[in-house]
Amino acid sequence: DANETAVAWRVALEARDHPVVLVLTRQALPTLDRSRYAPADGLRRGAYILSDAPQTKPHLILIASGSEISLIVAAQHKLQEQNIAVRLVSMASWELFESQSQEYRDSVLPPSVPARLAVEAGAPQGWHRYVGDRGDVLGVDRFGASAPGQIVMNKYGFSVENVCKRALALLERKEA
Repeated sequence: DANETAVAWRVALEARDHPVVLVLTRQALPTLDRSRYAPADGLRRGAYILSDAPQTKPHLILIASGSEISLIVAAQHKLQEQNIAVRLVSMASWELFESQSQEYRDSVLPPSVPARLAVEAGAPQGWHRYVGDRGDVLGVDRFGASAPGQIVMNKYGFSVENVCKRALALLERKEA
């Protein structure tokens, strides 16, 4: 959202010893109400808990960045209606996240929660290190579709319904 973009811009300006790329979208995205969600300054650590499961250990972690954040926010609401405790993690920079202490990384992505789904409207490579062997990545492994944006996104599975379906499949796999 706009809050994370502003923080990312500041982080980029402060970077003195490495290149920084900001990948932005043309989509009109909602700006999250930061009185309901964690402050965007958490982006400085590469990844942070955007929203946590209320008063319980999460059953599932949804991970995304950029334009996919609004998708996992909507999925969290739908899953919580089914009494599924969902943690949302905003992960804008793998490199910044990897530079944090193991304690911090484990606090964001606890090893005790193997049901993890990363949502990336791009190549899925690299996300598996964060979802683990028992997690899943919803990504795009082919290109060339031509249609209005929302139609293409739905064709590739980037809908609230599909995110929830994939998340529920992870929880079923966990129980097996």
